[in-house]
Amino acid sequence: MRNKILLLTLLFFLAFVFRAYPQVAGDIDPTFNPTDKGFAIGDGTNGNVNSIVIQGDGKIIIGGNFTSYNGTERNRIARLNADGSLDNSFNSAIGLNNTVWAIALQSDGKIIIGGDFTSYNGTARNRIARLNADGSLDVTFNPGTGTNSNINTIAIQSDGKIIIGGNFSSYNGTERNCIARLNADGSLDITFNPGTGTNDWIKSIVIQSNGKIIIGGIFTSYNGTARNFIARLNADGSLDTTFNPETGSNNTV
Repeated sequence: MRNKILLLTLLFFLAFVFRAYPQVAGDIDPTFNPTDKGFAIGDGTNGNVNSIVIQGDGKIIIGGNFTSYNGTERNRIARLNADGSLDNSFNSAIGLNNTVWAIALQSDGKIIIGGDFTSYNGTARNRIARLNADGSLDVTFNPGTGTNSNINTIAIQSDGKIIIGGNFSSYNGTERNCIARLNADGSLDITFNPGTGTNDWIKSIVIQSNGKIIIGGIFTSYNGTARNFIARLNADGSLDTTFNPETGSNNTV
């Protein structure tokens, strides 16, 4: 009898636990994107999502190659509420005419986007633009002719300067191979001198707390020095030779 009581008590306890905590690590969270009904009704985006950033208020900005979110037109960029529903207060209007590959948030809430696009809401912006917090174009950020090919990654320094990486060879008419630093207004920061830069794509940039910059991609040299797929730069854009990856990686970082 005692064993039966213990068994019943255990079963009751387990039933309570699973009722109170029905989800386990790795389960899909059904409270996110509640308008997704399944069966192609409200199933998120209709194309790739390449970049995601989360605002301080918990809202989520996504960029990629989609043209709708849960059946509502959103061209390559959208903002979601914390529960995954579409945030209609973010008005990107006609949006972008090509892919977004990178999104970065400034401390003031403005949004920098990079990719393959050449316009935002009908205004010419070659592969880089800055948006206001409501999704409108920030016309105080002027990249001029921008880059001549795609931007894949963006990092923002603590002083507000912006480092971009990708597959371009110029910024606003000035030679910059795959990496450049911009001033907060979108102009080229000529104090950042990468020399000949990398010999192929940069796909990722992170900034250390000391201001040094780590880059990854599919390159095999930086400013003429062998660096296989990863390198560290000084704050002025020169190669940091104290960071020695030796033979580096054998494929894309």
